[in-house]
Amino acid sequence: MEYRKYGKTGWEVSALSMGCMRLPRIVKDGEAEVDREKAYEMIRYAADNGINYFDSAYGYHNRTSEEVLGEALEGGRREKVRIGTKQPYGVMADLKSGGGKDIYDNARRNLENTLKKLRTSYIDAYLMHGIGSGNWEDIKKNKIIELYETFRSEGLIKAICFSFHGNFATFKDVIEHYDWGMCQVQHNLMDIEKEVTTEGIHLAGQRGIAIVIMEPLRGGSLSTPPEKIRSIYDEFPVKRSGVEWAFRHCIDYPEVSTVLSGMSTLEQLKENIEIFNKPDMKAKCLSAEERDILKRVKAGYESMITIPCTGCNYCMPCPAGVNIPGVFGRFNEANMFGNFDQPRRSYGFMARGKADASHCTGCAACTPKCPQDFDIPEQLKVAHEALAGWVE
Repeated sequence: MEYRKYGKTGWEVSALSMGCMRLPRIVKDGEAEVDREKAYEMIRYAADNGINYFDSAYGYHNRTSEEVLGEALEGGRREKVRIGTKQPYGVMADLKSGGGKDIYDNARRNLENTLKKLRTSYIDAYLMHGIGSGNWEDIKKNKIIELYETFRSEGLIKAICFSFHGNFATFKDVIEHYDWGMCQVQHNLMDIEKEVTTEGIHLAGQRGIAIVIMEPLRGGSLSTPPEKIRSIYDEFPVKRSGVEWAFRHCIDYPEVSTVLSGMSTLEQLKENIEIFNKPDMKAKCLSAEERDILKRVKAGYESMITIPCTGCNYCMPCPAGVNIPGVFGRFNEANMFGNFDQPRRSYGFMARGKADASHCTGCAACTPKCPQDFDIPEQLKVAHEALAGWVE
């Protein structure tokens, strides 16, 4: 497997890294928990077979992901790998309780608990989780970067990093504000013009910031192409899985340090390691013909949108608080890729915020505002029925 530079840190990390957000689970009586024995087996197999970078976060798997990772790496493996984990600004600031006065105490306490869970004295890459337009100004105002610098000076963390979901303009502002160790961004063959965009990846690379790619398979949606997409891939003389095509798109960027995959089974892990062990899985691996195929694949997926919502937001705000474009976006994504797992999970978080379609009152105030002229309340019912029911 190829090992790549991790920005300016001097580290080298495996081109494939393991995410700990989608560890194997046991679901019973409406409750879900990590299947620890299977998770231990996967993490240890990864560490013993070339993967030297692992990613977790404060909230993954109901706050147990870090603990599982720490337990799995005990016994000598921790010293051989790099760990990245994250603390959300909302948790530091205690936003669910209306804002905390002791933001620095909260952040330190959460970091200390994370260190205990991971069974380590330091974290290699510590991320401000989910920086975006909604919290970036508060992060600057409350001097969270300076707080992380204090943690670094105490030897608790090595690199100051962030994860990001949002648009290129905000991303550009964030990376130009500070000399970050790493940025973790969503990118895949469908998101080249969304999220940070391809331009954002190039910009971060020019500044020497390590880039960790998350969602390379779009929550697994790109792993099993429907027949229409499969036929495009099969025009290429070398036959590859949808997974490999998606990974090749990401690894093609020389700026990328590692591609993060949230694998749920040992079989997925072994398959992905095998893909990344291929000698041509390197930067600039795509030919002009392969790039053209990926463009046609993207267009093919986009042609399969079910509900004609363009995300223009003319229907917003909804009097009942429903995130109408968000509901339709998740429904269309699920139908586009023929995979409902990630959209259902995302919809579950939307429901926690009371922005899901179950809160639609049927007032239809949105319908006359829609340029696409369709029955929004009726389609919200359809989308809700398909998306509801995820257990975290």
